[in-house]
Amino acid sequence: YKLTAAHNHLPFGTIVEVTNLENGKKVTVRINDRGPHKRGRIIDLSYRAAQKIGLIGPGLARVRVRVLKWGKRP
Repeated sequence: YKLTAAHNHLPFGTIVEVTNLENGKKVTVRINDRGPHKRGRIIDLSYRAAQKIGLIGPGLARVRVRVLKWGKRP
């Protein structure tokens, strides 16, 4: 239930703001995993983060991802 997400390229610990372009809701999450593993997707949100921006029913939406603070690169 933490506000986290998976992204293929952003370093772990990066803080991003994700905006659901269909309803304008925003959530701030920390990148803590790799993914998504489905072609065409740019980010996977935790259940709680998806709930905050209205993705629990539809499951997918167009989003904007904005880096707020870069994590440490290995």
